[in-house]
Formats: sequence, C-alpha cells, structure tokens
Amino acid sequence: MQTTTKPSTTKAWAKAIAQPATEFSPTPLPVIAGEIPSNLRGTLYRNGPARLERGGMRMGHWFDGDGAILAVYFNSNSPLLKGGEGGSNSPLLKGGEGGSNSPLSQGGEGRAIASYRYVQTAGYQEEAAANRLVYGNYGMTAPGAFWNRWLKPIKNVANTSVLPLPDKLLALWEGGKPHALDLQTLETKGEDNLSGLSNGLPYSAHYKCDPHTGEIFNFGISPGINANLNLYKSDRTGKILQKATFTLDGVPIVHDFVLAGQYLVFFVPPVRVNALPVLLGLSCYSDALEWQPQLGTQFLIFDRETLTLVSRGETEPWYQWHFANGYVDPSGTIIVDLVRYEDFQTNQYLKEVATGQTHTPAPSSLSRVHLNPNLGKVTAIEQILDRDCEFPIVLPHLIGQAASPTFLSVHRPGLDIGTERFGAIAKFDLQTQSLTVADFGENCYPMEPIFAPDPQNPAAGWIVTVVYDGNRDRSEVWIFDSDRLDAPPVCKLELPSVVPMGFHGAWRQA
Repeated sequence: MQTTTKPSTTKAWAKAIAQPATEFSPTPLPVIAGEIPSNLRGTLYRNGPARLERGGMRMGHWFDGDGAILAVYFNSNSPLLKGGEGGSNSPLLKGGEGGSNSPLSQGGEGRAIASYRYVQTAGYQEEAAANRLVYGNYGMTAPGAFWNRWLKPIKNVANTSVLPLPDKLLALWEGGKPHALDLQTLETKGEDNLSGLSNGLPYSAHYKCDPHTGEIFNFGISPGINANLNLYKSDRTGKILQKATFTLDGVPIVHDFVLAGQYLVFFVPPVRVNALPVLLGLSCYSDALEWQPQLGTQFLIFDRETLTLVSRGETEPWYQWHFANGYVDPSGTIIVDLVRYEDFQTNQYLKEVATGQTHTPAPSSLSRVHLNPNLGKVTAIEQILDRDCEFPIVLPHLIGQAASPTFLSVHRPGLDIGTERFGAIAKFDLQTQSLTVADFGENCYPMEPIFAPDPQNPAAGWIVTVVYDGNRDRSEVWIFDSDRLDAPPVCKLELPSVVPMGFHGAWRQA
C-alpha cells in the first residue's frame, strides 16, 4: 500500500534559520524586563549552525550549518573595556556607538555586553570567497562534478559546542580538531591540537570536566573498516596528558558519553554506517546510517585513571544523543541518566529542520540505566520522566556524582512534536518526582538551558538561555532563578540580531 506523508506547516521557528545569521560586534544589551542579578558574573558562550545557505544553495542537514559563537558578558570588567586590543585606543571606546559616553566605557555593574561571530574555519573562508558551497558534510555530498566528492574532505563546521579554557575558547565539532578563539574578541586563531591530536585525531563536542580535579575527558571517533574510539584525558588547561584507543564493531555513531565516578561510560546504539556509498561519493554520511536494532545497544566501561576497558556488554536497542549524568551508588552500581529514543527517526527530524518544515515525530523520554561494572551487565532500565525532552544538564559541581535536579528542554503541552521545536524548559527532581516548567509562550523557542552558579552558593544560581521570539522575529536572553523556574524570568535582554537556535553552550565564571 502506498503511504503519503502529511504536509507540514511552516512554524514560527523556521524564520530564525531562513537566512544566514548576522554577526555583531560587542554591544550593550538593553534590559527589556527585570534586572540583571548582581551576583551573575561571567560569560555565556553558545555555539550553533548560523548559516544553512550559500550562493542560493541550501545545506542538507541542520548539522551542516557553519558555526557561530555568541558571547554574553554579565557584570564583567571585560578586557574589551580596558587597555590592549579593546583598550583605550579601541574603536569601541571612541566616537559613535562605542564613544566616550557609551555604556561600553562605563563600569561593569548591572549590564551585559554581547558579541556574535562566525568561526573562521578554512572551509568557511573558502566558501565565502567563492560565494558558493564547495564542501560536503554530514548531510550532503560535495556539490559539482562527481570526482569533486572524492577530492574534497568534509568541512569542519565548528558548530556544536564550546569549551572555555583559561586562555582560549574552543569551538567544537566531533569530526575534527577544535578551533581556538579569543575568549573576549571571539577572533578565530585556527585549529588547535591540544598538544596531542596528531594524525588527524578528532575531538568530540561532548567533553566532561571533573569539577574537583579539573581534569577534562573527551573522545573522538576515527573511521575505518572498524572505527576506533580514541579516549583523551587533559589537565584544566586542555592539554592532553593521556590517550588510549579502543576498536569498535563497524562504524557506529557515538555522540556523547558520561563520567560516572571512577568510570567513563559509552553506549553505542545500533546505528552503523554503510561505508561503501560514502567512499564512492554516492551518499552523504547521514543517508548512509542504518538502524540495525538486531545489534542491540553496546556499552563500554573504562577506568578514568588508566583509560583501560573494565567491561563491556550489550542490552536492548535504543538511540541517544545526550546524557544527563552518571554516578556510582553505594552498592557499586553505575547509574546513568539519558534521553532515550526508541529508534533513529530523530536523525530524519533533524534533517528536516534545515528545510524549515518538519513532519517526522521522534519522541523521547528521560531514562535511567543501572550497570554492574564487574559483570558487564545491565541490571535495570527504567523510564523516569515520560515527556519528550532533550539537552539535559545537571549542576556543574555534581557532574559524575549523584545529582538532582536535571534541567531539560521540553515541548509545550498539546503541540505536535513532529512539527514544533522545544518551547519550554523544565526542572525535574527525581527525589520528589516534581517537574517545574518554564513555558515561554506561543512561538517562543528557548535553547538548551545553561546553569550559572551563584558564587556565594554553587548549589543555587540561574538558568540562562537564548530565546528566539517568532512573534517579533528577534532573539533575547532570558534569566531565571534556578529554584523558581515557573516564576517569570528575573531579567530579559534583547540581542542586536537574530541568533538561530543552536546546540550547546557553556558558562565561564568570572
């Protein structure tokens, strides 16, 4: 029987990605409601695909867009206002918008300054000069002649996440090296090998920082007949101190992992790349991914000190992009919380996002997995929140430890999840089984929640998110009290131009 797909209706969120985003230089943000908390001191960094079109050609998947970094400096005595590059001789402090009477030249209290810049990757610069797409990517083959698909590598779009280090900001993309940027000006310095990424080793977008030791753990997947999982342990400056390699079965997609006490835990969903069409240039990576539930979900447990394998095993099939957290309970069981999908339809939905019209539902839920590291067995799987969700985070000082609550992006009730984007943020407390929701209203779309701790009490603080208001076609920054998420935001700030919905961000405390 022939089936037809229900036509989709363009939603308000599509306006945010319809045109390439416009950069802006450091700009004081007007407060449109409330006021900036005096203890909110630091910088919000966000990354995401900001350009999905070049020379009249649309990119094939939301993951293909060129990355751009938004930085919002709160109550900060930024070097932009002092000597040096942004100092007394800077255009920021001269006539016009950055003149002597500008808010930029005043003190840091009670204000926020934002800037937004594309990551100047080599591929971005080449395509900008040519005014056309030149490279293939996750969801598209290289345009032009057939032989061009072999000669052109995939473009590093640097669009997925950020890692603030003491002396630089890393723009991360899981298929290649990170790009280093200036923490203040967002000037791109170029690819960074972190003193250890030799031989083309990639560095994933989903690192984990131990809040007590300062160690940074990450990984990268090297393709091959059987892909290699490369593990990295770095110091707090990002310098890689230790590496290990583990061979996987086939070429799977591994997007994230979890730090749980003394362990690093990976779940490998039953998605494998059909490599031949990709190698022949007949298919992009996304279209060559096959859902093979008969393989089950594999899990790998590594010791965080030695990066050696402790145990491995298999369990029922599912797919996940992101983990909330992990820890080891008093019995020695590893507890892992993740956003679970029953299949890989999520990839099709995210492909459709790039077109501005979606119709493929990809329901998810927050689930908890219990692992016995000694036996290499899953002892229990339970759904802990039956609500479609994504982008889970926990309080940064509890990463790798027992943690509650979890903050997530969720849908507003009653909306079609196949056509809409997330319109609310929730706080889920498993201990009390309570769900507190901040509903942003019709046609308003918050990005991933970011927690900014109160320096006087790291267990309390604020949830900061960037919001696209589809009613007014503008972007804003909303700040919530993390303990009163269902109350109105304590502050709203207007951004100079639209910042398209993105993926991940980070908070850097002043």
